Amino acid sequence: MNYRSLGRTGWAVSEIGYGMWGMAGWTGSADDESLQSLQQAVNLGCNFFDTAWAYGDGHSERLLGALVRANPTHRLYTASKVPPRNRQWPSQRMHTLDDCYPPDHVREYIVSSLENTGLDSIDLMQLHTWEDAWLDDDRWIQELLRQKGQGMIGAIGISLNRWEPWNGIKAVESGLVDCVQVIYNIFDQNPQDMLFPACRANNVGVIARVPFDEGTLTGTLTAQSVWPEGDWRNTYFVEENLTSSVARAEALRPLVPEKSTMPDMALRFILHEPTVSTVIPGMRKLRHVHANMAASGSPPLNDSLMQALTKHRWDRTPTDWSQ
Repeated sequence: MNYRSLGRTGWAVSEIGYGMWGMAGWTGSADDESLQSLQQAVNLGCNFFDTAWAYGDGHSERLLGALVRANPTHRLYTASKVPPRNRQWPSQRMHTLDDCYPPDHVREYIVSSLENTGLDSIDLMQLHTWEDAWLDDDRWIQELLRQKGQGMIGAIGISLNRWEPWNGIKAVESGLVDCVQVIYNIFDQNPQDMLFPACRANNVGVIARVPFDEGTLTGTLTAQSVWPEGDWRNTYFVEENLTSSVARAEALRPLVPEKSTMPDMALRFILHEPTVSTVIPGMRKLRHVHANMAASGSPPLNDSLMQALTKHRWDRTPTDWSQ
């Protein structure tokens, strides 16, 4: 496993981290299997784990706490997120700070996350949605700094809305946040335009999420894919999105290197970007852990393949189904 610095925090985090949404927000999850997968990731050198209160109303956080306690000799970095008060993902331009992150709400959910994990402190606490307009009201940062001063959190981050990497540049340039979490993958290359240069200039860490485009870039989806009732993917992969996503994934298939896979190529594409501190694929199966962790030790994709992959950029804007 290779390690990179998480911006100004100076933390050496595994370049392949662990996204924990699927352990609580997707169907087909089982705690025993999840804990086995989490432990195997630790065994293979993973030390960065990203969760949120909203992932099963604290269920994923409880799994993370159990993992940390099971590994007292390992330095595992924990990251969680305060949910918006109005429970709206993504946030909208008209949402005010009081709609989403008034100070008492931020404080309440930091305390809740600590109770869920059973930990004295969470390394990185993020706001689960973000609007750069909230910079005009400093109550959010004052509360987070207060919690940091009390030792309840170690660093401050924001999670940017889907397909809106521009809506976080002012926050990065403000010097108030230590880290941003953003969607970045073969299709979603927009962060390269303005966000990544701003992060480099201000020494802000970057967590790349959704490396497989919610499953599209695993190469396993088809136009007939369906999920059990209640699984959020049924509302995301509406016909319009599923059809176009599968077609774009199929167009990538001829580019997959010999003896590689589409998920491996997707992760190595992200790791080619030095601004990324860590990428956090979701993993619920041991085979996924082994395959994804191996991407860190693989050689970089060659320049000709990288140039070919950049042509598969897919610029999208939020819709009523993009969540």
